[in-house]
Amino acid sequence: MSKILEVKNLNIGFNLADGFRQAIYDVNFSLEKGETLAIVGESGCGKTVSTMSILQLLPPGAQIKSGEIIYNGQNLLGFNQKQMQQIRGKKIALIPQDPMTSLNPLYTIGNQLLEVIELHQGLKGKEAVEVAIKALERVKIPDAKEKMKAYPHEFSGGMKQRVIIAMALACNAEIIIADEPTTALDVTVQAQIMEILREIKEKYNISIILITHDLGIVAQNADKIAVMYAGRIVEYASNAQLFNAPKHPYTKALLNVILDINTDTVQTIEGHPPSITDDISGCPFHPRCKDCMEICIQNDPCLKPVGASMAACHLYD
Repeated sequence: MSKILEVKNLNIGFNLADGFRQAIYDVNFSLEKGETLAIVGESGCGKTVSTMSILQLLPPGAQIKSGEIIYNGQNLLGFNQKQMQQIRGKKIALIPQDPMTSLNPLYTIGNQLLEVIELHQGLKGKEAVEVAIKALERVKIPDAKEKMKAYPHEFSGGMKQRVIIAMALACNAEIIIADEPTTALDVTVQAQIMEILREIKEKYNISIILITHDLGIVAQNADKIAVMYAGRIVEYASNAQLFNAPKHPYTKALLNVILDINTDTVQTIEGHPPSITDDISGCPFHPRCKDCMEICIQNDPCLKPVGASMAACHLYD
């Protein structure tokens, strides 16, 4: 495999009413050609902010303080908006969280696909239509030629998600960022969407960044996994290493979040992830950690090798 994307020492914060608050701390990860990297953690842990910085699609008030995002040898953080237009969609595509609101209800599926193809491939007319139909067929949309005439409201959530994936395929993107791609979809449709992503990854050697909190999906689809907590990567490991021998207490706690079918209750992690306005000394997980020691309250651990994995935890000092 060859490295296609590398995020180095990424630090991001927000300008709030009471001043600047850091949200992402020295995040590092890489993506190989044809690989799936899953970024997991509870809501508010920094998964989406970290990955949206790759496309420079951060919310208002966000500011990248330092770091590098290297795509095919070029630092995207040095690109202006015009240069990024050549990257977004064409080279790195996004599958957003909510398929229900990702398509314009006023235009047909075909019009929206053709607009993307014309913008990123420069194709028009019959040639563009053929590319659009082929893209819809790749994501297993039946009667693709007829479906080009349909409007988004005529599609189910799962079908809309397939259209979004088709847009990425139509532009020959090398990387797909899938931000909670199965949100609001039922279990059967979730499985179908993930199967499509697996197939296009293997057939076209596409690299995927999968943002999710569903460890079942991660176990079946990811090659590497980055576990995030409070804006930090606290564990970084291969699929086999993480599920067979998790190192960080937070990772272990996530894996222990299960449904008890006898009582119909969910075993959860006590407490909540800190917000960026919370001032916590030491390891940000220590208020919720069952293995907390005195040093955890005083010092924030750095990510370091622990066997075949990487973990940020004082247990391994």
